[in-house]
Amino acid sequence: MKKIYCVIVQFFCAALIFSAEQAGVSLGIRYFDKQLYYPQQGDILVQVTITNTSSEVYHFRLSDDRAFSIDFDVRALTNRPLENADVLVRKRTGQQQVFFRELSLDPGESLSFTENIRDWRRIDNPGSYIVQARFYPDLFKPAVSNSTESSLFVSLSGTPSENKELQQTSIESNRLNLQIKAPAILNSEGIPVALEEETQAVYFREHLPPDEVVTWTLRSRQKSQWEKFFLYFDIEQMLLRDAARGRVWRAESEEGRRRMLAKYREDLGGQVIDGDISAIPYEFTIEQTTYNEDEGTVNVLEKFRIGDYTELKRYTYYLRRAGDIWVIVDYVVQNLGTE
Repeated sequence: MKKIYCVIVQFFCAALIFSAEQAGVSLGIRYFDKQLYYPQQGDILVQVTITNTSSEVYHFRLSDDRAFSIDFDVRALTNRPLENADVLVRKRTGQQQVFFRELSLDPGESLSFTENIRDWRRIDNPGSYIVQARFYPDLFKPAVSNSTESSLFVSLSGTPSENKELQQTSIESNRLNLQIKAPAILNSEGIPVALEEETQAVYFREHLPPDEVVTWTLRSRQKSQWEKFFLYFDIEQMLLRDAARGRVWRAESEEGRRRMLAKYREDLGGQVIDGDISAIPYEFTIEQTTYNEDEGTVNVLEKFRIGDYTELKRYTYYLRRAGDIWVIVDYVVQNLGTE
């Protein structure tokens, strides 16, 4: 009996896919206004197009709230799906009525609309993702009872809707590559700090291991390229290293904290505070790098010219993973004398 049941289930699922394919309907997605995307910042707009490629009229339902007609599957390259957005969870688990229309497309006709992927999925970290849409021509059916389901969906087509069971038939779209960049560090005016003054080139954080992050930082300092020097610093954590500044920080408003960050960065660049971190080594050697999944340390021997002699210092940089990006959050210095 179990074997027969499995065969029936498999046949039913295959029939749904088969019917969607034989309907001669295609679902296409493309970026509506492709730009640079960042975690938790800005809309990610995608144009969804339903096209009738058959020789017959295609009938379907389309909800006013697209959460019950469309779904977006967003996965990391490891095939890990991203979590549902909070707004999607509230919509699909609530008891509000869903209004929909009975529509039809003649052969060759298309219907397009634009949606924001962030309304479906939480995209909290930088990285590479694959996006695919799924269209439910008979609407997406939440896990509710039949009696609740019958009162959940309300037709707006002007004619009574058939009282039929809503199936989970779906049509899948093409796939899109989605690149989420690490957020650029902004100055007090909202401009990326990694903006090269001479070339106006904008630098973005890349997926570098801890030793390469420190190497980038020190080489940028040797060239007095402050915009690049600050790129991999967690400025907030660096500011909070000082207990007195930390107390002021916690008492400040959001606007006050932004001013504190801008002032701290300005003072750091002018070597007014924390002079050890902004000093210019003429030579450095990475001695040891250790890190796990979330934290790392890099020991560096740095040499400084002081008059006629060379001062030696060992810097230990502490890094933390922010999403997929390693950033410097602290450091200590050990004086080793001169040579």
